[in-house]
Order: sequence, then structure tokens, then C-alpha cells
Amino acid sequence: MSGSEPLLPVVRADALPVQPEEHRWLVEGLWAAEAVGIVGGEPKCGKSFLALDLAVSVASGTPCLGRYGVARSGRVLLFPAEDALHVVRERLCGICRARGLELARLDLHVITAPVVRLDSQADARRLDATVAHLSPALVVLDPFVRLHRVDENASGDVAPLLAHLRQLQRRHHAAVVVVHHARKGAAGARDGQALRGSSEFHAWGDSNLYLRRRGDALVLAVEHRAAPGCTGIPLRLAAEGGALSLQIVQSAPAPAEPQAASPAQAVERALAAATQPLPLDELRRACRIRTATLCATLADLVRDGRVVKTHAGYRFPVSASRTP
Repeated sequence: MSGSEPLLPVVRADALPVQPEEHRWLVEGLWAAEAVGIVGGEPKCGKSFLALDLAVSVASGTPCLGRYGVARSGRVLLFPAEDALHVVRERLCGICRARGLELARLDLHVITAPVVRLDSQADARRLDATVAHLSPALVVLDPFVRLHRVDENASGDVAPLLAHLRQLQRRHHAAVVVVHHARKGAAGARDGQALRGSSEFHAWGDSNLYLRRRGDALVLAVEHRAAPGCTGIPLRLAAEGGALSLQIVQSAPAPAEPQAASPAQAVERALAAATQPLPLDELRRACRIRTATLCATLADLVRDGRVVKTHAGYRFPVSASRTP
């Protein structure tokens, strides 16, 4: 390499800037300052209501979901790409009424263009110019699927769009919330891994909020890149006096589920309940565990002297208690 090549800027690690605690949050515990991220979940589980709740909170300085205080209030820019504008107004008015606010007093701006495509250079420049003009503290884009025409499963297509939003955040010091859908049939997947399309979505977010349905209940999980998250926050979409808004359900914690018995415990319980030695087949049916697991467990119990093998089957030693 030539000695004339320009060097990259480098500083000692102990000279890196320190961010004071009071500057780390936009919404305390819920959304980091100037963070990009996803509000994700299955269809019809309140994602848009949660994004609007965040928007009203930042614009008004009132706690999101009635619990999470706003550390930095400011202007909000919203692009509701899927809902009619009168529906958006109605929802915002409902959230405001539930908090005793007037929508007209909030510094909350709505992009009314019918289409904005991040994969269009012209639209991407217009969005950048709009953010530069308004200097919002928060930008809400709902939902991502209406912001492009690329293949969401292709990392090479999705990454440039998310990179543009990251650059938008860095240039204008604005937090960016993107509403995104979860995959169908992803109930057993981790929250971030359940998002539809490329894994780029999960990797991109600094703060992510995930909504899931558990029967008739809504449950919120919070994830941060640089702070502890939390899960299992119960929510409900409540209608009170014409005001429809998300609320945290105040309820007693659910009792802890009993731990599943180990194979050895299952064998001992089955033998304790029996009046005579149990053959292998009967033990397997009583314990409901695989034959290979049962045989390995019995071998360990016999070796340790906790169970005796006889011609009639397995039993406790004569001197042993029959209560496992």
C-alpha cells in the first residue's frame, strides 16, 4: 500500500464519547434515543395502535401506554401507508382523548402522499428532504410492506432500504419506527425471528417492540441492542367513552408453571404408584417417554441401587421408601 493513502480516523478507546443516562432514551425503557427499529407482530394485533401511541407520546411528552415516560419530546412525522387518512385521524383522536389531550395541540405531522417507495431514488430523496425540513424527533413508517416493491426475503434487496433509513436517522438525529408483519405460522419462533422476510429486519433494529396474541390477550415484548429488554407485558385494546387505545393490563402475576418431571422422577413416580414390579412396556406407557430414554434411565437407576430389576419387571429395593 502506498504511503500516500489517507488514513481512517482512529481514537483511543478511552477517548470515545460517553452518553449520559438521561440522553439514552426517547421513551424510557421502550425506545432508545435516535434508535431505528421495528414494531412487529401478526396481523390485527395492534401494531399500528402501538406505533400511534408512541407518536402521541413523543409529540405530547406524556407516558407511552400510561407507563413509559418520554425523555425527549418533540415533533413527530408519520406516514400511514395502509390506512385511510380519516381512520388515522380517528385513531389519533381516540388516543388523545384517553389521555386528556387535544390533537390540535400536538406537533404531529402526517405525510399524505398516496405512495412513498424507498426503492425509488426520487421518493427516497423526497423523504430525506421532508425529514430535513421538519427535523422530527421521531419518524413512524407504517407498514414496511407498502414502502417498496422488492423481495422482502432477499437480504440484498432489503438491506439497502434499511441502510437508507439508518442514514436518515444519523443525518437528522431522528428515531425511526417501522411497522412490520410477522410470518404466518411463526408462533413458536423467537419474537425477532418471527418477522416476515429477511433476517436483516431483526439485525437492523436498535429497539424493537413485538406484539403477539396469547388466546384473547395481547402480549408485548421489548428488545434493545444496548439495554436490557423485557417480555410478557399484557396489553388490551380498550374502548372507553369513544376513545380506543392500548392499555397495560394490571393483573396479578400468573402462577409459575410446574417443572416437567425428569425421566428418573417419572420412573420413580410410576414405581411408587405400582403394587407389583412393572415390565418395561408398562413403565414406558406410564412414564410416556421414549424407549431409548427409558432404558438409559433404568440402567442409571439400577446401577445406583435406586431401582431393582427382577424377572417380573422393575421395582424399588425392599428397604427403599415407596415415595419418590
